Amino acid sequence: MKTILITIGLLGAAMLLLSVGVIFRKDHSFRSQHIHQNERMKKDNIHCATSLDREAKRAADKKLKIDE
Repeated sequence: MKTILITIGLLGAAMLLLSVGVIFRKDHSFRSQHIHQNERMKKDNIHCATSLDREAKRAADKKLKIDE
């Protein structure tokens, strides 16, 4: 029982510390974790894997249509 209470206390403290950034932010929200919304990634022209795959498939389809 002692171990469970210590674990619950540690988890509660961790959640409190992780939420400090959200609590003290003006808009009370997390920053987006998506690559397409990151300014540095946009600057370096880096996209998510799904977008890159979609673009590669479109390029391959265009090449097939031109070759036919």
